[in-house]
Amino acid sequence: MISGGAIKQTGSLRAARFFLALAVLAGAGRVWSQSAQPEAASGFAPRPAAASAGFMVVTANAHATDAAAEILQLGGNALDAAITAQWVLNLVEPQSSGLGGGGFLLHWDAGRKQISAWDGRETAPRATGADFAMRADGSLAPFAELVASGKSVGVPGLLAMLEEAHRRHGKLKWERLLVPAIRLAENGFPVSPRLNQLLGQDTLLRNDAAARALYYRPNGEPLGVGDTLRNPELALMLRRVAHEGSAALHSGATAERIVAAVARRGGSITSGDLRDYRPLRREAVCGSFRRWRVCGMPPPSSGGIGVLQLLGILERGGLPPGPAERADAVHHFAEAGRLVYADRSRYVGDPDFVRVPQRELLANDYLERRSRLIEPGRAMGIAAPGSVSSPKVQADGDAPELPATTHLSIVDGQGNAVALTSSIEAGFGSRIQVDGFLLNNQLTDFSFTSEREGKPVANRAEPGKRPLSSMAPTLVFDARGRLHAVLGSPGGSRIINYVARTLQALLDGGMEPTAALAMGHAGNRNGATEVERGRVGDDLVQELEKRGHAVQRTEMTSGLHLIVRRDGRWVGAVDPRREGSARGD
Repeated sequence: MISGGAIKQTGSLRAARFFLALAVLAGAGRVWSQSAQPEAASGFAPRPAAASAGFMVVTANAHATDAAAEILQLGGNALDAAITAQWVLNLVEPQSSGLGGGGFLLHWDAGRKQISAWDGRETAPRATGADFAMRADGSLAPFAELVASGKSVGVPGLLAMLEEAHRRHGKLKWERLLVPAIRLAENGFPVSPRLNQLLGQDTLLRNDAAARALYYRPNGEPLGVGDTLRNPELALMLRRVAHEGSAALHSGATAERIVAAVARRGGSITSGDLRDYRPLRREAVCGSFRRWRVCGMPPPSSGGIGVLQLLGILERGGLPPGPAERADAVHHFAEAGRLVYADRSRYVGDPDFVRVPQRELLANDYLERRSRLIEPGRAMGIAAPGSVSSPKVQADGDAPELPATTHLSIVDGQGNAVALTSSIEAGFGSRIQVDGFLLNNQLTDFSFTSEREGKPVANRAEPGKRPLSSMAPTLVFDARGRLHAVLGSPGGSRIINYVARTLQALLDGGMEPTAALAMGHAGNRNGATEVERGRVGDDLVQELEKRGHAVQRTEMTSGLHLIVRRDGRWVGAVDPRREGSARGD
């Protein structure tokens, strides 16, 4: 474990200027986090649900969905299909996830009735210090500058995680799982309206010569809708991954190119950082909501704890089951969100570096006490974190967390399931491309404030540490222990709200899957109560304002992908805010 000594050792004028800058930033931290956006909105197009008595696949792109179905039809299992879909997503959704990023995976083994939680979160290079966000002149780098630099790049973990999970749970040979992505990268695919729009909106990706050559025309315009996009460099890389596994990324020529590319942009990843990366198998965090058992990802993701806290506070807060869209339900949900995000900021970080009081945060008596703070007719304002026994973590952190992220949900014909959320952080990550894929900017998920009043922040940057995340791959089981739902979403720190409110709508309100995903978003991250622009009516906004909520209308670009059991069949539903697809056998 790395202690807080790294900060105390920097007794220089440079360090003093750094902490002065952080003190200024800290005052605006909550506003910054509230305003940070993940991928931009690109329309709203409802899609019908799919139903099947066999397998079901829901991903962010039809190419990935079809590739996963191909693997399942060949006799592969849910994990095999998830791996195949992920590498196709790397190609067709380059802004969201891929070889250069990380992720979290929940696996359900139906035969053994066992959940495995896999942590492929990026790690901070050994050279990372509390002042990683500083310029050479001692000033704090603007956020946009830091994102598009080598300083923001963490050691990728997605490939190593999927490789290790495949060793434990896979069925088909590893190399067969790469075939659809390699084939599509070589032959090409038509640029989608969403990819075209995001390429056009991004002002930084063109600065990388390799990315500019791949995604833009000679005049600087993005590839048009329907243009064929081929990525031969990624095809070659994936061929190497098929034969060498994670060694193709973490050692050899690609590793050398990553080190060089990051160094040219001011970063400090070394070959040793890449070589020594290890994915982790952790214990899923599970709890009850009404008659359901809900399981999610443990720290360093705050997703599992956050979703369970939110649902637990709602259940204990006296709100009866019913439609999630009614004013009372939205008010209670927003107030519960304040409490959850206050705890998240204070207590949650990488459990290998800080003691996360997970058991206490999810204890029945603690959730009961927190629920009593909610008044039905009045908003509480900024909430304080609850009191738990965590003496070494006592200061609130701040991080914008604006991931470009994707989520996929898969159930195979034997009932095995995967919920996988993966990310490269901001849209197009660090805007550094190597061998056809983009590198992440996950180090900006660390708190830019490392300590306050001499108290350390749980999510401070330290060598080898995994930054806090809100990714929330989730499995739901009924009272008989049968798998009932598989879901998750992109969306930055809003993910917790997206997933929890969808579960509230499904399990409490009895909404149909497509209606639950099309529901206008509303929630609170311990600041303004956010409602989705154009999707939440004036009547509800006015009712919230009467209760004292400061309401902010904003784009809320979720990407919920849901599988749920209905009448003995699997129903797959996709978020209408993106371009996902669902397919059964």
